[in-house]
Amino acid sequence: MNDMKYMRLALELAKRGMGWTNPNPMVGAVLVKDSHIIGQGWHVRCGALHAERHALAGCTESPRGATLYVTLEPCCHQGRQPPCTEAILEAGIARVVVGSEDPNPLVAGKGISLLRAHGIAVETGVLKKECDALNRVFFHYIRTGRSYVVMKYAMTMDGKIATRTGASQWITGEEARQRVHQDRHRYAAIMAGIGTVLADDPQLTCRIEGGRTPLRVICDSRLRIPLDSQIVRTAREVPTILAAVRPESEKKTALEETGCKVWDLPERGGRVELRALMKRLGEEEIDSVLLEGGGALNWAALESGIVQRVQAYIAPKLFGGADAKSPVGGLGVAVPARAMRLENTVITRVGEDILLESEVDGNVYRDC
Repeated sequence: MNDMKYMRLALELAKRGMGWTNPNPMVGAVLVKDSHIIGQGWHVRCGALHAERHALAGCTESPRGATLYVTLEPCCHQGRQPPCTEAILEAGIARVVVGSEDPNPLVAGKGISLLRAHGIAVETGVLKKECDALNRVFFHYIRTGRSYVVMKYAMTMDGKIATRTGASQWITGEEARQRVHQDRHRYAAIMAGIGTVLADDPQLTCRIEGGRTPLRVICDSRLRIPLDSQIVRTAREVPTILAAVRPESEKKTALEETGCKVWDLPERGGRVELRALMKRLGEEEIDSVLLEGGGALNWAALESGIVQRVQAYIAPKLFGGADAKSPVGGLGVAVPARAMRLENTVITRVGEDILLESEVDGNVYRDC
């Protein structure tokens, strides 16, 4: 059907905003008149024109009587940009085809209702599954006010993230490592634990040309991070948050002088309380976090219920070693029946490696 054809194009346009629109959704729009495309647009970045207005601005002829295909319900409120419903009505568009309804309480069906009330034919749910998946981060963030967390790790086929000596570079091939940098561009923040910083002294940056390096968040309850670490030395170039518990004032001051922000957060089990951290990040409009932690932080994140998605890169290698580290440490579950279930698994070949992506089954934020 033509509706699906044009919505697929709108989806591809929306993806051009990936990594730039946070905390806004990715949205694409296509204008069609007499079976010809007369306008295309997408939300380029947060604060810029919305997709509908972007498409209208580039029209090759009058949009009066045209059909608008848009991946997300048009907004009907004043935000960083004026309401898109207003622009649609002024343009004389006759029909609007919508992929996803917007869960934002300021919209939530009101945009569709307003258009229908003014005599515009509105169809909904076209490629809904694909449109919903595109904005899973936005949907989670707008409903919970907390960051969407993707736990990422690379391991060998025998489940090791490092050798018995702690060496881990490199487990996966170049293609997989490049894809990780694409995800660093996509998500608003990247998070690691102090153990990773002490072991690897990473930069935690995006190395894609023209890409965006995300905010860095280091879970460091006792502020053990060295002042000469790459994270600290580059804090003025890359925004960096150190999540601590009752930080010692002298070290805190020294770190803040380098450009780091030090957050004093509640404690749970001797570590930073991760649900409180996600809430604080959400309040700062950090809608998503790529978690690149070690086994201890990964287990703490899963146990606290903050993880929505797991990405596991599996390399065709074997490390062996009873003491070699695995991607998820901690106490673990006692019996298989208590396993944390994953669902909607997608398998992708990435060079010589395999990427498994799954959603955490029934994940909810439990009350503290």
